[in-house]
Amino acid sequence: MKTLTEWSRHLLAGIGVFGVTLALGPLQLQAVQQLGPGAQTAAQPPSAPLAPEQLQQLVAPIALYPDALVAQILAASTYPTQIVEAERFLQQNPNLTGAALGAEVDKQDWDPSVKGLTQFPSVLSDMDKNLSWTSELGDTNYNQQADIMTAIQFMRAKARGAGNLNTTPQQSVTNQGNTVSIQPENPDVVYVPDYDPELVYGYPVGLWPGFYPWWGAENPYLSFGVGFGIGPFFGYGWGWHGWGLDWRNRGLMYGGGRYMSRSSTFYNRNAFMRGNYRGPGSFARGDSGLRGYGGAGARGSAGVRSGAFGGANHGGVARGNSARGASSMRGGSFGGSRGGGGGARGGGGGGSHGGGHR
Repeated sequence: MKTLTEWSRHLLAGIGVFGVTLALGPLQLQAVQQLGPGAQTAAQPPSAPLAPEQLQQLVAPIALYPDALVAQILAASTYPTQIVEAERFLQQNPNLTGAALGAEVDKQDWDPSVKGLTQFPSVLSDMDKNLSWTSELGDTNYNQQADIMTAIQFMRAKARGAGNLNTTPQQSVTNQGNTVSIQPENPDVVYVPDYDPELVYGYPVGLWPGFYPWWGAENPYLSFGVGFGIGPFFGYGWGWHGWGLDWRNRGLMYGGGRYMSRSSTFYNRNAFMRGNYRGPGSFARGDSGLRGYGGAGARGSAGVRSGAFGGANHGGVARGNSARGASSMRGGSFGGSRGGGGGARGGGGGGSHGGGHR
């Protein structure tokens, strides 16, 4: 016969599962379940930090993006469930564009970084399709932000040295000492480059385990499709101009100050090592929409960390829709048929390579 304590434990476990289901829905509950019996509990310390080579592999797909977009991606990656929610929102509202999209996004209780990524729908889509990679990126940004920014600069220097990262009509590439900065040439239009990490850096960079490649480039150059007009989002603090990178202090900037993630998805490894860790956050909605998945940040083995959603990639299912099209990261030869952001949301030309101007 079960004791009263045992019955209480079963009841609490059932309530917990029900709460998770309500908070995340069936899709993300399945992702959490995929962590399997090997997932760590709150009593177990997180795995060791990533080595420089692993960091370089992790950031290779986004290291050559404009600085502000990199900041938004790094910040948003600490909120993987919000990435999923925002992607579903765009799928369910394909006719929302421009100012109307900005107004509806502003009502959502997401982190500002996630709201900002709705300006770049296929960036958001690709993060959703690669949820395990996104989660790993978020964990690493949360715990090794200085290291991850060093890795980005390392990869930019490699691409620069290989002659494949230069100023183009779409973006300005500048060196300030050892720092490589990337900014849009036109402050009103943002282009997301399309490139193959195995070619652009001058040496082959392998894919992160389980990563689904989103690029179409077949040469070592950066390609650009149709740019994204960001004017309709100027009135919102979470828009493009609110974001940046502080290369000197190795941090993310938002609203003129240092951005600090309030996500409860990941372990704070520093606090854990100091004995101050109190376990993962709940599956609750934070104030101002800073909603975090409160999982235990499970880890894989063999030196590859699985992240909070390890093994939960959504695969290569197309997330875009005809109204929005694809980001300029699909650019180059795909600029005509796949480039998005035009019409109500876009601006600028497409279909050019980034190897010519220095």
